[in-house]
This record gives sequence, C-alpha cells and structure tokens, in this order.
Amino acid sequence: MKGPRHIAVAGNIGAGKTTLVNKLSKHYHWQTLLESVDDNPYLADFYEDMKQWAFPLQIYFLNSRFQQMLYAQQSKQTVIQDRTIYEDAFIFGKNLRDNQILSERDFNTYWSVYESMKAMITPPDLLIYLRASVPTLIDQITKRGRDYEQTISIKYLETLNQQYEAWIAQYTESRLLILETDNLDYVERPEDFGQVISRIDGEFFGLLS
Repeated sequence: MKGPRHIAVAGNIGAGKTTLVNKLSKHYHWQTLLESVDDNPYLADFYEDMKQWAFPLQIYFLNSRFQQMLYAQQSKQTVIQDRTIYEDAFIFGKNLRDNQILSERDFNTYWSVYESMKAMITPPDLLIYLRASVPTLIDQITKRGRDYEQTISIKYLETLNQQYEAWIAQYTESRLLILETDNLDYVERPEDFGQVISRIDGEFFGLLS
C-alpha cells in the first residue's frame, strides 16, 4: 500500500476486533491503536450500575477515540484502529439513550461534544465490520473471561447488534468491508485468515486508485 493509511475494525462486544487488529498488524506491519479497556477507570463500575456511570464512561471513550483518530490522520505510517468514534456515538451512546440509561439531557450534551470532535477528524480509509450473532458474541465473551463482562445481558448485546446493523446500513464515511464471523475462525484456521487477507488485499486496489 502506498502512503500511510487508516484502517479501522468495528463490531460488537466480543466480535473479535482486538484479535483481528493484532493479527493484521503483524501480517502487514501496521501500527495498532487499541481500545482502552484494562486501564479504563469507569468500565467495571458501568457494568455494575449503568445509569450512574453511563455519561462519564461515554465521554471517556469518546475522548480516547478522538485522540486516536487525530493521531491516525497525522501518522506517517499505516495504522489499524480497534473501534471508531462513530461507534461510540451511533451505537453505544444512542443505545444508552434509547434504553433510558443515559438521560436525554446528558445524551444531547454528549452528542454536541461528538459533533465538535467529528468536525476535526477525517474518517478511516477502510472500515472492516465484524458481523456476529449474539450466540457467537456470548461464546467469545465467556472465553476471554473478563469478570466485569460476565454480567452483560443477552438483551444488551441484542440491542447493540440492532444499532450496529442500522448504522452499517447507512454508513458512507469510507470504504466498507463486512466480514461474517459466525463461521469464520481466523485464529485457529489459517485458511480463514487467508480469506480475510485476500478480501483486504482486494480493497487495497480501491484505496490506491
């Protein structure tokens, strides 16, 4: 690929984003921009009491992703990012508002901050969306064993999936590659990872044109 590019991987909790980001980074020698999870000061509290911690959690994620996207557009090397600022707003923010976890007043303030940040960034050159059913998400969440994620409800994952599908259906910010992951194992089956690489390589021709 000629010149630095910004690749982003999108998908629900447990879809396999970080794993794919790391594998693609190793294969293509890209720099990774990972989601702030282990050092997030609000995440565990949020899963214990969503209404109390929804607003500070969303602001934390929004700022973290904003800083990453600024870095990506200024970087002299190709970077691959785990989740984008668009997902923070269109998926998680709206879902919390729709389920009355985030108040309308807090959501409006949050959305205003998002709009200000969005005006200062450029979208990724390629967005890779990992589509996964709820059973697949639950299986992945169980396997990685994060204590605070074990309380995530099936309903919460279902509503997030609905938000993702609505967002992807109208996504026009950049080139889009959708990977169906229910029967895709790019960790244990090299041939599956090879299929992913082939599809990404195919997208690169469009990025170079």
